[in-house]
Amino acid sequence: MALASPGKSEVLADEFEDDGIPISVAEASSLSETVLAFRLGTTTRKQLDRYLPRLASELSGLLNTDLGAQEDDDVRRIVREARRLIELPNRPTSETPTFGTFIYLRDVATQLRRLLWIYTERNDLEAP
Repeated sequence: MALASPGKSEVLADEFEDDGIPISVAEASSLSETVLAFRLGTTTRKQLDRYLPRLASELSGLLNTDLGAQEDDDVRRIVREARRLIELPNRPTSETPTFGTFIYLRDVATQLRRLLWIYTERNDLEAP
């Protein structure tokens, strides 16, 4: 089932770029928890659209850190899945149905949680 629409806008690419701010485990964890608590029947498209760039930006920031993918096949697989998820052709647009955007946002939040765990383990930080 295709959830994203073809013909993505190039403007969206800038919304997901890493802004150079260091990773805040607490903030990224809280953001992903909020998104994973959304319920399809009670969450509006406007809410989804508001969280999408923030969540993807956090994921992008983690992908730009050393997560140990060179040494660990499992980490490499998760990083590859996360990168594929936030590639421009896979992102929702205004034409994407709300359900597709909801599923996409949950997928991004799930990948963010996985990478946060890897990041905290690798850097001896408190887990999210």
